[in-house]
Amino acid sequence: MAILQKKQYEALTVETAVKLAQELNLFPENSVLDCCEIGDGNLNYVFHITDSINQKGLIIKQALPYAKVVGESWPLTLKRSTIETNALKKHGEFVPQLVPEVYHADEDLAITMMEDLSHLTIARTGLINGESYPRLSSDIGEYLARTLFSTSDFALHPFEKKRLVVEFSNPELCKITEDLIFTDPFFDHDTNDFEQELRSDVEAIWNDQALKLEAAKLKKSFLTEAEALLHGDLHTGSIFASSTETKVIDPEFAFYGPIGFDVGLFIGNLFLHVISREEADRSVIFDHIENTWTIFYSIFSELWEQSNLEVYTRTEGYKEYILEKIFSDTIGFAGCELIRRTIGLAHVKDLDGIADQDKRISAKRQALALGKKLILHRHNLKSIKQAIALLGEKTA
Repeated sequence: MAILQKKQYEALTVETAVKLAQELNLFPENSVLDCCEIGDGNLNYVFHITDSINQKGLIIKQALPYAKVVGESWPLTLKRSTIETNALKKHGEFVPQLVPEVYHADEDLAITMMEDLSHLTIARTGLINGESYPRLSSDIGEYLARTLFSTSDFALHPFEKKRLVVEFSNPELCKITEDLIFTDPFFDHDTNDFEQELRSDVEAIWNDQALKLEAAKLKKSFLTEAEALLHGDLHTGSIFASSTETKVIDPEFAFYGPIGFDVGLFIGNLFLHVISREEADRSVIFDHIENTWTIFYSIFSELWEQSNLEVYTRTEGYKEYILEKIFSDTIGFAGCELIRRTIGLAHVKDLDGIADQDKRISAKRQALALGKKLILHRHNLKSIKQAIALLGEKTA
């Protein structure tokens, strides 16, 4: 097979994926390999190769030159594969226990070969099925604090920080985020997707000028504030978990942006899951929401005191100013995520999987109402408990 020699892009099949792994000597010679394509996302192929003799496995992820969910009419850059590989490696410098190990990457083929995580479960799926992940929020809080602080101006020489900003320039995938999170759901756009029963709620969003102003401000922050290297798409579907282990995957949307974006997307998705549950069964997820922020705040503060290169580190009130900004950004971005996952192009199974139509519509109305409140009141909220309390309020 000439695939390694040609260095010319072609979409892998289960047969060529196995051949590639063999050519790279990633399995012992006596291996008996099996391969299946397991990707359930919108943008890529994911091949799971297992060795039945040596009980070893690996994942090959390949970017497609278009969005799989739409087809060739939505072309996409293959560079996102290199960005994902480099983001996994960079974040692995700070939290190696929380990201998969990268074994090999090929920019021409747009592939990343990495650690097999099939012994774990996608966190979104597990939570929907009622599984318990006691480490989830502590691990993600640590992941957020260490990766975001360590790639910021507070931890890096200015030359290194600016070099990384260039390396992780990701305009095509950022444009997807700009449109699908910050723009389309707030306007009558053809990418939006919602039940007819929600039309009055959706039109109220489209006509709410105060809400749209705040969404515009959050979009401007996303566009202009290169604070740290973000994962860029951190939701419960981008996390593998068990009762003892957590791994963050899929950072192909990685770029330099506002710190609160990653924190907000994760917390926003936890709110979506809370809303999908019966009220009596929500407390464990509320605890995860609170603990995520608590752990992030604690570790970020420790790193601030121990590793900050900024000369203003000891200036009274500066750390508090930075963390207050991150918190208000977090709350606002969480609100945008709630709205876009309810009426935008990309939904979540937490809500769409509710079988009873009346309950599903009611849950989606809760998500929209909470999203609006988080966006509009983010500067007035002083604690994560106050944000959680908004879910119980009856007025938008």
